Amino acid sequence: MDKKGRTYLKQTGKIIGTAMTILLAVIAALLCFSIRWMFDTWSNLTMDELVYHITAPLEGTNEGMILEYLNVCVVPTILVLLFLVILLAAWRKKRRYYALMSIGIVGSLILSGTVVRGAWNELDVGNYVKSQGSYSTFIDDYYVDPEEVEISFPDQKRNLIYIFLESMETTYADQKNGGAFEKNVIPELTKLAQQSEDFSGETDQLNGGYAMPGATWTMGAMFAQTSGLPLNISISSNYMDTQDHFFASTTTLGDILEKEGYSQTLLIGSEAKFGGRELYFTEHGNYDMVDYTYASQTGMIPAGYRVFWGYEDQKLFGFAKEKLLELAGQDTPFNLTMLTVDTHFEDGYPCESCPDMYEDQYSNVMACSSRQVEEFIEWIRQQDFYENTTIVLAGDHPTMDSDFCENIESDYERKVYTAYMNSPVKVETASKREYTTFDMFPTTVASLGAVIEGDQLGLGTNLFSSKQTLIERFGIPTMKNEIGRKSKLMEELADIDENKEEILARDGKLPAADIAVDSYQFQSGALPVTVSNIRNVKGEIQSLQLAVWTAEDQSDLQWILMEQGEDGNYHVNINIPGFNYQTGEYQIHAYAVDSDGEETALGNAVGMVE
Repeated sequence: MDKKGRTYLKQTGKIIGTAMTILLAVIAALLCFSIRWMFDTWSNLTMDELVYHITAPLEGTNEGMILEYLNVCVVPTILVLLFLVILLAAWRKKRRYYALMSIGIVGSLILSGTVVRGAWNELDVGNYVKSQGSYSTFIDDYYVDPEEVEISFPDQKRNLIYIFLESMETTYADQKNGGAFEKNVIPELTKLAQQSEDFSGETDQLNGGYAMPGATWTMGAMFAQTSGLPLNISISSNYMDTQDHFFASTTTLGDILEKEGYSQTLLIGSEAKFGGRELYFTEHGNYDMVDYTYASQTGMIPAGYRVFWGYEDQKLFGFAKEKLLELAGQDTPFNLTMLTVDTHFEDGYPCESCPDMYEDQYSNVMACSSRQVEEFIEWIRQQDFYENTTIVLAGDHPTMDSDFCENIESDYERKVYTAYMNSPVKVETASKREYTTFDMFPTTVASLGAVIEGDQLGLGTNLFSSKQTLIERFGIPTMKNEIGRKSKLMEELADIDENKEEILARDGKLPAADIAVDSYQFQSGALPVTVSNIRNVKGEIQSLQLAVWTAEDQSDLQWILMEQGEDGNYHVNINIPGFNYQTGEYQIHAYAVDSDGEETALGNAVGMVE
């Protein structure tokens, strides 16, 4: 090779080397800035939460978070890039140039390696990855089957009012009362817990339960608190409504109370069918379903009325009063289970009675919920049935709101709000208890005056007893790690039929329809959908609804009513501004509703918004 050729190769190598050095340095800088931003954005971050945040963007905050990421991570990285380019251009002497390149490469590798290693250890990534593909015998070893336990109820059975409070944490109280905020946004709930039992010992600081893996969304939380088990299943967490059974062989709170002759009702302002709630509560306890669909069909709410996830909590508590008076007139003890919804993220739903006391909407919604619960409890206390009624107030899970708790101290332990009211049972220990939401299963049974042999049900321990809970025995990290892994017993109890739809489709018995999604209309913000060729639906179709969401956990789910056209097909334009102009895939599931209010899944499609 001649001199000219060698010079060309040297110059080419120098250009490639420079580009690779700059690229490596930029990647290292972006990685470091991103990891720092990640931990600043989500305090007490775990791999479970990180995977959730990565795969499930939050409605209403996506744009703000993207802008924040650009400002905190991308802009400084660009400045690093410009600095390197200027520095390399200025240092043209060969020795200095190659020395700088060497420093850049080695420094980038050391810096990025150190930061990544720190994040790896902080998130415990190794154990997380290991847990996703390995089995644990923890649940198998420590699960106490209620069928094998003697439970003795008093002759005069107490009524139960169990109120699941959407996303309610002890965190929202002020620091003086055990919360993490400077101002207490739930003063009424704080007072109610202090007047009742939250197992905080001799202190007035609020105490609550830890939400373990498998219990950090609404259906998972309701399942955990009434069965003592995590909802760890082999299908998507909110897809239990595709099954014929919901842990059929598992004995739950509803099963126990049904056996004792209780009349049971589930009162919620959203659709009970979603996430398998209707399936679970009807199969385990034969609950009467009084949900949004029921309210629409019976005239409890005006035809077509819908806000947020259904109807607001202000109406829910009004309906609860009417239902309680009805139940109290029966000859049997009752269990009224309720679920609020206004405090669902993102930022909640501000009803007409919400105060304007705080700078952010979510605090005002929390404050409104706190006040409404207290007013409802005060009304109950005035009723004749109160004397023989135990009331449980329980947050379902910690909030998924992206920024509401971002400024709390990193060592603060977020817990689910808990209060047992008007129970005749006294605690056996004055010590503060450490417990999970699994422990609420046997504790609720005990709060009705029942005696539980061994004081354990499921993975839970009766908190009125002095018996150790599993996290008091093993600690939170160990229990989280073990609960997050697979379990042979859980697979047996769940008995998930992952091929159910494939079998029905093969036999031509699966209800179905053709779902066509047209191109996104940018100017009008509409995503047109047409449903046609509906088949294998029993009964007369009264209406057609679409369940639409973008987040993997369906946290931004919207139900959309379709209109039938002259051609007999159903049409609707999905309002993309209603999803905060979220780009990417839109999951679209069609449901036919018959004259009895039964919903039949017809299939699904995916729409793209770019």
